[in-house]
Amino acid sequence: MGCFAFRSGKGRSKSQPAPGAKTAPAKSPPASDSSGGVGQRSKASSASASTPTRSIQELSEERGAQRLRVFDLDELQSATNGFSRALKVGEGGFGSVYRAFFRSAGGGRVVLAVKRLNQRSLQGHKQWLAEVQFLGVLEHPNLVKLIGYCAVDSEAGNHRLLVYEFMPNKTLDDHLFNRAHPPLSWRLRLQIMIGAARGLDYLHEGVPEVQVIYRDFKASNILLDAEFKPKLSDFGLAREGPTEGKTHVSTAVVGTHGYAAPDYIETGHLTTKSDVWSFGVVLYEILTGRRSLERSRPAEEQKLLAWVRRHPPDGGGFRAIMDPRLGGRYPLAAAREVARLADRCLGKNPKERPAMRDVVEDLERVLQMEPPPPPADKKGGDGRPPPSVKR
Repeated sequence: MGCFAFRSGKGRSKSQPAPGAKTAPAKSPPASDSSGGVGQRSKASSASASTPTRSIQELSEERGAQRLRVFDLDELQSATNGFSRALKVGEGGFGSVYRAFFRSAGGGRVVLAVKRLNQRSLQGHKQWLAEVQFLGVLEHPNLVKLIGYCAVDSEAGNHRLLVYEFMPNKTLDDHLFNRAHPPLSWRLRLQIMIGAARGLDYLHEGVPEVQVIYRDFKASNILLDAEFKPKLSDFGLAREGPTEGKTHVSTAVVGTHGYAAPDYIETGHLTTKSDVWSFGVVLYEILTGRRSLERSRPAEEQKLLAWVRRHPPDGGGFRAIMDPRLGGRYPLAAAREVARLADRCLGKNPKERPAMRDVVEDLERVLQMEPPPPPADKKGGDGRPPPSVKR
């Protein structure tokens, strides 16, 4: 990415609104729908933007205009060969992602990712705008980098596109659950979760002007670069945290089934601890190699959290939940510690869930625990990246 430079000084046309601008067909979404009652902030929130001075929209209008490039639709069509199916690398409810080829300032070829929002999606513009606003302001090694955007309204249709850095190793979801990929080692699983935790900690406590609640933490939103370093992606559901004197944000319940905190589902009250609960779910996914919900399994095993509760970390049957693809190559004591941490993240009382900064510290400590020696007749398990890593 360092060798890539766009030509500067490109102006915006009427079809290319500045981030946060109020344009048809939808107005800029408010950072949060409403705020909760007055109360004392929890420990996790007290250090993070307890007195926010700016909104994401204000910061986006100030910083996003400097950081983000406005792309022409024709340029993106050319870079993706007319949005060719052969270059499609992902697809979701809000659109498709394509591998795109651009020319750098030095004449070389640079690969980026282009997300094309589904024109039939009623929430498409709102989510597009949220991504432009948040990623135009936020910057961290464990957040995906937004390069620029494109917005075109015409009689032929409205187009909303985003251009990101390209992540060649796809997602954590792919490597945990798709057998076409070699299994992730124990050490690499922890390293990925530590990076993801750092990303959440930055959102919760690392931005002086504002607190950010991610609201969509799951394995498929953890992208992996060429060295398997994780980066959080898809900020279409992100929201600003509560303002001073408030304990939560009240908003419509959205997210992915199996990852949304039960207290958020029941009340609509959103806090940083909602993200912590989701993180606990993914911790159990890296332990077990199972998704939070798998309809193809026997009835008693379909819901991951209900199943692992029958095998607590301190119980004799704990090994039964561990991912068989690990081949036993993990420190059992470390696995138990990760499960205990997951249980704390999944606590019923949101106030008792740990802050993400504490989660980072706990996982870093677990990473230092000695692994067992590899079996004499097998190779691997030493924390090296799987064969798909590009060096």
